[in-house]
Amino acid sequence: MEKGMIQIYSGEGHGKSPAALGRAVQTACEGEYVVIIQFLKGRGLAESAFVKRLEPEIKIFRFEKSTEDFSHLSDEHKAEESRNIRNGLNFAKKILNTGECSLLILDEVLGLIDNGIITVEELKNLLAGKPEDMDIIMTGISLRDDVCALADQVTTVETMHFKIWE
Repeated sequence: MEKGMIQIYSGEGHGKSPAALGRAVQTACEGEYVVIIQFLKGRGLAESAFVKRLEPEIKIFRFEKSTEDFSHLSDEHKAEESRNIRNGLNFAKKILNTGECSLLILDEVLGLIDNGIITVEELKNLLAGKPEDMDIIMTGISLRDDVCALADQVTTVETMHFKIWE
């Protein structure tokens, strides 16, 4: 992968986050550092003992407090979690400003747009602070043309089901 790229892994299929995690492992194997910030993932990976063993090369952060899916929260809890999510975005901005990693993964950041937590313009402003040599991977289900315009490469993940005939 060319240095300094912004990639999107999107689609209805399963495998976007695992693909991003695979890229994180590849980057760590090259001696580089990776920061993953997960959004809208409930418990996510941040609390896993296994994930802690990946440090310091791969660090995973989650700013939400709820273990429930965002769409199932009350309006009051959604407002609280939106503030927590914005803290995560501010942390991403700090990472971009300091350049402390080679790969920044914003897992399910596109879902923040779908849920009205951020706008495409806010995402664009966040990405504007990207160091020239840092790679960014953004994941999410839905994809819009104005979001695609922010990326150098867009990968669509689709789950296909096949019936095996005997």
